[in-house]
Amino acid sequence: MSVELLSRIQFAFTIAFHYIYPPLSIGLGVALVIMEGLYLKTKNPIFQQMTKFWVRIFALTFALGVASGIVMEFEFGTNWATYSRFVGDVFGSALAAEGIFAFFLESGFLAVLVFGWNKVSPRMHFFSTIMVSLGSMLSAVWIVVANSWQQTPAGFHIVGEGINARAEITDFWQMVFNPSSVERLSHTLSGAWLSGSFLILSVSAFYLLKNKHTDFAIRSFKVGLSIAIFASLFQLFTGHSSAVGVSKNQPAKLAAYEAHFDSNKVADMYLFGWVNEKNQKVNFGVAIPNFLSYLVHGDFQTPIKGLNAFKKDEIPPVNFVFQTYHLMVAIGFALIGLSLLGLFYLWRGTLFQKKWLLRIFVLSVLLPQAANQLGWFSAEVGRQPWIVQGLLRTSDALSKVVEANQVIFSLILFSIIYALLLVLFLYLLNEKIQHGPMETDLVASEYEKQKMIFSKNQK
Repeated sequence: MSVELLSRIQFAFTIAFHYIYPPLSIGLGVALVIMEGLYLKTKNPIFQQMTKFWVRIFALTFALGVASGIVMEFEFGTNWATYSRFVGDVFGSALAAEGIFAFFLESGFLAVLVFGWNKVSPRMHFFSTIMVSLGSMLSAVWIVVANSWQQTPAGFHIVGEGINARAEITDFWQMVFNPSSVERLSHTLSGAWLSGSFLILSVSAFYLLKNKHTDFAIRSFKVGLSIAIFASLFQLFTGHSSAVGVSKNQPAKLAAYEAHFDSNKVADMYLFGWVNEKNQKVNFGVAIPNFLSYLVHGDFQTPIKGLNAFKKDEIPPVNFVFQTYHLMVAIGFALIGLSLLGLFYLWRGTLFQKKWLLRIFVLSVLLPQAANQLGWFSAEVGRQPWIVQGLLRTSDALSKVVEANQVIFSLILFSIIYALLLVLFLYLLNEKIQHGPMETDLVASEYEKQKMIFSKNQK
């Protein structure tokens, strides 16, 4: 295999592994704010117990996210030196902002969140929970901004020529609010909320099936289901908005999403199929006629730009993009259906007696993770052959001195290390789930005890 393909596989592998953890942290962070807010409002100790339990899970995912994300920064320099030189000014600004305004905020208050229960007041602890959750989402903001700039560059000019050419920011806020950043950010965040909420649903359903920690599980399930319903429906809205943006800014990608080749024809929306790129047709395909044209333009008769309008060397791998995109969409609708089904049975008061449905919820934790990965693959492969849309090809972005055997060796090492990290994560996660919430978490905090004593003395 070529150095380019190997380097792409290596980066895809490392980022795919890393991308397991930040969405979980973001989703759990929102749930923690809700749980602790309920505790402060109701003074019911069960909500404090819920918060303390899920804080321990949050801390685990945060640690693995940090450990797995460090490697990618080095890959920019080792495998993609030309790319790093070209986007350095843009990425340097975005990643510096991520470090200063997001990571430091999240990690700074994390210690208070984890260890500060008996050290600070309840309101200060709740403030720390909010800051950690906000920091995790702000981190996503700057990462998505940097990646969106690659998809739809804005607010820059090119300095230098040839191998020394680089993009230099001329308008920072135009770079931040490039044509795709807001749409892609909202879609990414909703996917993260789904990841966190379905982890809560999965663990809660497991406890209910085992008839363990029943009160804890029921209340956690209700919080997780509330987030899941909102996030899954919001995901549908943001997905449509993002696709409309792709049709304007990256028409080749949208055409690949639906295997649309002829620009003179209106576009169907496929439910599934297998793309025959050579014959430019979809085998075994089932489609809604003209529906893609309707979704993009609001009518059934307006044609959509097809793949035949582009040069052959500017067309992405159509079948791969088609399959990953449609699997992502299918999972998205499955999550909506599962969330609403849970709401229906909860409304009827029979949800927690439906063991078949609880078993589905236990396994459902995998679905948001799969959708996040598939969506990332379709978005990134869909802009090939460009690593920066219209400006820098992936083949031109490589380091000039890296050889294939070096990439293979490092890929093997990363695979071993990440396999060990995954085993460690699953082992620790299983240990925490099997142990369950601690009964001592139901005991009033030292601060509350002192407050009660002080109130009695005042009287």
